[in-house]
Amino acid sequence: MLTTPQLHSYLDRLSCQGDLRPGLPLLTRLHQAHLQQIPFENLDIRLGIPINLAPDALFQKILNDRRGGFCYELNYAFSLLLTQLGFQVRLIAAEVYNGHGYGPAFDHLLLVVGLEDGCWIADVGFGDCFRTPLRIGGEGIVELKTTYSLQQDPDRRWVLYQARERQPLQPQYRFALQGYELTAFLPMCRYQQTSPDSHFTQKSICSVATPQGRISLSNDKCIVTTDGRRQVSGLHNAAEYRTALQTHFKMTLPPDARIDRLLSHARQLPPLN
Repeated sequence: MLTTPQLHSYLDRLSCQGDLRPGLPLLTRLHQAHLQQIPFENLDIRLGIPINLAPDALFQKILNDRRGGFCYELNYAFSLLLTQLGFQVRLIAAEVYNGHGYGPAFDHLLLVVGLEDGCWIADVGFGDCFRTPLRIGGEGIVELKTTYSLQQDPDRRWVLYQARERQPLQPQYRFALQGYELTAFLPMCRYQQTSPDSHFTQKSICSVATPQGRISLSNDKCIVTTDGRRQVSGLHNAAEYRTALQTHFKMTLPPDARIDRLLSHARQLPPLN
């Protein structure tokens, strides 16, 4: 449960005002705002700082420190907000498609939200993905020239597909509708922080949606995408990286943060503190 100050702080972070009655309009508004206000980022992992999913620690990071996180942090925090506002929410385990096959169970955490007219998936922790909640069993949507759709596979699992402009549909992840407690995700959350095979340990990422595209810091590159056009600039030192974080994300890291670890392409992992 969120405290009243945490609830107000969360809504302030999302710049969300007005009608807070649970329903699709509010869910859509919150979902879109989350993607544009709270970055998808793995900087703590690259800095060797363990991820803490205890609600108070999570809200300290996201609300007070104005940071972001990855799926286990962002979608779990979003589930607490939605539950506090009266939504029916389940934590769902997904297997992420890697171009050759699907990853392990609990590879990704997303949400299923029950509304009067059916169930919808919400996902504010998958980086560049759909911005409007998707209805399970409903039609696909097109956003910024990208199509998203949900289809069932032969095993009756749901598969999220994405197709960029003039490209074929590509699977993103698959999931069943069974809900889980957060504890079921903890082993994979630990794996994603520590394994050299996890893409979260192989590079740093900080990314947020904009109305026309996306802004991302990927290792030593700043990538600004607007209406499908990419502008890439280099980040050559810690000062430039810190300036980019502040300029694009209003984010400040501690003075002793090892920014060289965020700029580096090296796969050597810093030890978890």
